[in-house]
Amino acid sequence: MKPVSNIFSVMLFSIAVSGNAAIGIDDCAVAPGVVLQVLGSGGPIADDNRASAAYLVWVNGHSRFLIDTGGGAFLRFGEAGASFEDLSHIAISHFHTDHSSDLVALLKSGFFSDRTKSLSISGPVGGGDYPGLDVFLQRQLGTGNGAYEYLAGYLDGSGGLVMLDIVMADPETNKTITVFTDDGEEFEVLAIGVPHGPVPTLAYRINIGQQSIVFSGDQNGSSETFIEFAQDADVLVMHMPVPESISGVGRRLHAPPSVIGEIAANTGAGKLVLSHFMARSLKNIEGNLEIIRSNYAGTVIPADDLTCIMVNG
Repeated sequence: MKPVSNIFSVMLFSIAVSGNAAIGIDDCAVAPGVVLQVLGSGGPIADDNRASAAYLVWVNGHSRFLIDTGGGAFLRFGEAGASFEDLSHIAISHFHTDHSSDLVALLKSGFFSDRTKSLSISGPVGGGDYPGLDVFLQRQLGTGNGAYEYLAGYLDGSGGLVMLDIVMADPETNKTITVFTDDGEEFEVLAIGVPHGPVPTLAYRINIGQQSIVFSGDQNGSSETFIEFAQDADVLVMHMPVPESISGVGRRLHAPPSVIGEIAANTGAGKLVLSHFMARSLKNIEGNLEIIRSNYAGTVIPADDLTCIMVNG
């Protein structure tokens, strides 16, 4: 069942469905082919009835890829009918709480699954006040000093827990890095650094056969290499937590609607999914969407929690 939402969320979901690009929530887990499900479409403030950033990619009815695990992802993962056993890879863009705080809760849930194979997980190298994926997991799970030491088996395969295969990418290199491949399934996950102020942050591209989904992560939109990275994606997911009028710190961290539209146009993306909303970007949502559409002629889908989008459809 679709979660209760505020008036903006209801309006946005109606727009998405009316564009014939989204499918019913109950169909997401059973649809053939590749489907993107937005688990969390909100930001860091608990004032919008939305979970924070989290995305799930379904492949022929199996929940294969989880991108970010912000607050509320744990609940939405269950509501979506996703399976921890099915996951091929977890990708974390950066270590702001609204992108990573539910990771350990999801791992704990995985203890009760029948999974026996290791689980691939990627994230950024650390910098400044922010840890890398390895340090983050040690602080959460590590023997001797981890906040949740009872789950330390995720780091060494003990205690009936599956091993996490940790892969890190350095956002400062400005180069595309392969963080996961499965030739048998034609799966490939690529990462590249994007500018998000002082926070080491990754964007991700998931290639599944000939289909592709790009997740922009939080970024200010100033990276030319990201345009190349996202070229010709079937679906481009971009975050819109700020309005066009944003300035100061907000502008250094996030792209406004005009820049989002320009990026979508320059990449040649087939569909643009907007997510990671905050009250300030929802306040004049129609005005912000108009700005985006003035720069990008493709399908624009403002997301709600649990919205499902066929990648080729």
